[in-house]
Amino acid sequence: MGNKTAEWTDIVDLDYSHPELWDYQIETLCFWANYIDGFRCDVAPLVPMDFWLKARAAVEQVRPGCIWLSESVEPEFILDNRNRGFYAASDCEVYSAFDLCYDYDIRGKYDAYLQGQIPLSVYTDAIWQQEAIYPANYVKLRNLENHDRQRAKALIPDQKMLRNWTAFYFLLKGMPLIYGGQEVCSDHRPDLFVKDTVNWNTGLSITPLLQKLCALKKEEIFGTGIFEMEADDAADLVSIRWSLGSQTIAGVFSLKGKQGEAAIGLPDGEYRNLLDDSTVTVKNKKAETTGEPLVLRV
Repeated sequence: MGNKTAEWTDIVDLDYSHPELWDYQIETLCFWANYIDGFRCDVAPLVPMDFWLKARAAVEQVRPGCIWLSESVEPEFILDNRNRGFYAASDCEVYSAFDLCYDYDIRGKYDAYLQGQIPLSVYTDAIWQQEAIYPANYVKLRNLENHDRQRAKALIPDQKMLRNWTAFYFLLKGMPLIYGGQEVCSDHRPDLFVKDTVNWNTGLSITPLLQKLCALKKEEIFGTGIFEMEADDAADLVSIRWSLGSQTIAGVFSLKGKQGEAAIGLPDGEYRNLLDDSTVTVKNKKAETTGEPLVLRV
């Protein structure tokens, strides 16, 4: 017994050339579909998409509308497996069977920007490219941290920066993930193989911000509206604009927590920041930020 990824010492690969394996696993999925709302499938791209399509069709008979989340993988991991003669599906292929994919396809750019290796626009251009290369209804699972990655607080120790990154990720197209402990800015990365509980007494909390962002994210505009984004490398500012009919929601995020001015594309006037109720003035279709995230509504 073994696997294609040697460091995964707790994993044994299964042989999907056997139809009996498909039947057994699909029977198991259908059993659990009686009790749950969806499946998160670990490293799903290494399992044939034909299997996932057959499994999805069977589960749909038990749990209509079941949610399918793929832990999709980095481009480098896809290429490494293919170059060694193994199957590995791209995100484009994964979307044929899954509702959501991780955003590991751009994770390298996120890390590179935080480390000062690339300008902001290179990172945001990678996000923007997703609009054209994936299906029109694609959904990315947006996350600053997760079980396999370093804590956001460890990567972004400044609280003002962390608030901006949190709000920015919520306003991106897709579904935001809150990893346990992110609410209290935990910088401890849990061990996956032993009991390692969250310390809820860090002395920090972004819970009020998350509550406002969660309520906002449920609005229809973020599901069916038009998404636009623009980055300012010099100021490390990114602006996001959502529009649906006569409604517009726009945000300005200072990813280095600095004061600055960004094009926001809203009519001149005074607006209420939906995140902290402060008053924001838009002049010449630009909004000035003190370094805190701004989200405005027309």
